[in-house]
Amino acid sequence: MSDIIDVTSHEQRAQGLKNIGWVSYVLHLIVAVGAVVPGAQASALLLVIALVIDLVKRSDAEGTWQANHFSWRIRSTIWVGVLYVVTFPFFLLGLFLFNPAWVLISIWFLYRIVRGMLAMSKNQAVDA
Repeated sequence: MSDIIDVTSHEQRAQGLKNIGWVSYVLHLIVAVGAVVPGAQASALLLVIALVIDLVKRSDAEGTWQANHFSWRIRSTIWVGVLYVVTFPFFLLGLFLFNPAWVLISIWFLYRIVRGMLAMSKNQAVDA
């Protein structure tokens, strides 16, 4: 009987982590699509919310294939933020109209989010 409870508890934990992962990925996706599609800019607040979710729940996923996804999203968010800050002078040089570096960063970010979502849909870790 205890084994059945342990299996059920493990499955519920895994499903709960996956649900949290989907919420985070969708928030990331909204921001990533908004960064790529002109005029569809989403609030950076969504990205901050997703990052906080990932940071808070990452320890719950330790030892599971989902831990990889939490790290993947956290690294993606931090890198995109750093890259935007580093390339901000290019934005100023373009007189606030166009920054090709930001376009490339946004496409890279969208790629990482979609790649992570595809792996999660297969219940697999993201290949780093």
